[in-house]
Amino acid sequence: MQTRLSTEERQAEIVAAALRLARESSPALITSGDIAAAIGVTQGAVFKHFPTKDAIWLAAMRWVRESLLQKLQAAADQAGTPLDALSAMFHAHVEFVIAHPGVPRFIFHELQQPADSPAKLEVRGVLQGYRKLLLGLLAQAIEQRLVSPALDPEAAATGFIGLIQGLVMQSMLSGRPGTMRQQAGPVLALYLRGLGEAP
Repeated sequence: MQTRLSTEERQAEIVAAALRLARESSPALITSGDIAAAIGVTQGAVFKHFPTKDAIWLAAMRWVRESLLQKLQAAADQAGTPLDALSAMFHAHVEFVIAHPGVPRFIFHELQQPADSPAKLEVRGVLQGYRKLLLGLLAQAIEQRLVSPALDPEAAATGFIGLIQGLVMQSMLSGRPGTMRQQAGPVLALYLRGLGEAP
């Protein structure tokens, strides 16, 4: 017998199920029936909480934006220096992807859509929030003379995000998200060396 959940709890359950299903399947192939079966409710019950599949995708991307940025900020806040904060963010992002391997599939699926859907705008919000956090830390690192004063913060932020995306893509191709954990350290060390040391 299904436990009666509040609207918010049921919506969270539906979003979590969609993200779990995306571990093994393209979001384009996931149906509302698949999601209903995964949580043991009827398809009608799913539509009671989300009028369309796109509405589920939007809620999923909102969860990703809030959860990932919160984890990155928390990791940065616990670090002693801006460079330590960058390292902590890098590892926190890797662990987030390992814990939620369906998330990259959702993001890449939305980025492939030609139109600016609400879910795609959420993906853009993730990247904008991420970039703002990185640029703040890089500015502090320059100010504290922890890196080369000639460092281009915009390029450094792009490189940081690009390295994460590269690790994610390789883990998706291999089907083993956990391998990111072993690769993250050497890749991050290379990135930090690239920032240059202050004279």
